[in-house]
Amino acid sequence: MKYVLVVDDSRFVRNFHTNLLKAAGLKAEGAVDGVDALEKSLGRKYDLILTDINMPNMDGIVFTETYRQRDKKTPIIVISTQAEQANKDKAILAGANLYIVKPVKPNNLVLHIKMLIGE
Repeated sequence: MKYVLVVDDSRFVRNFHTNLLKAAGLKAEGAVDGVDALEKSLGRKYDLILTDINMPNMDGIVFTETYRQRDKKTPIIVISTQAEQANKDKAILAGANLYIVKPVKPNNLVLHIKMLIGE
C-alpha cells in the first residue's frame, strides 16, 4: 500500500486530506509544517508528499528544496491558495512535480496523486 505524507499547518485541511486519501485506499499521515515533515521523513519512506506553502517554522517551498537535497524521486505536490504564476514557478524550481491551487475537487486531487504514484 502506498504511503502519503500530508503537510499543512491547518489541522482541518490536514485531516481532510489524510482522510480523503485513506478513503481512496492509501496510507496517509500528517505533519504540521516543513520541520515536522523532514523529521517524519527520516524515519519513513513516503511514496508521495502533499504540502501547503504557507506554514510556520518552515514553509512548503523551503521544505521542498530541503527534501530534494536527499530525495530527488519522491513526487511532491504543492497545494496552495496562491494562484500567482510566480508562486507556481517557485514551487516547480524548488522541486515540486505539480502545483495545485485550492480549492481542488477531492476526486481530482486523488486522481493526480494516484497518477504520480503509479496507481
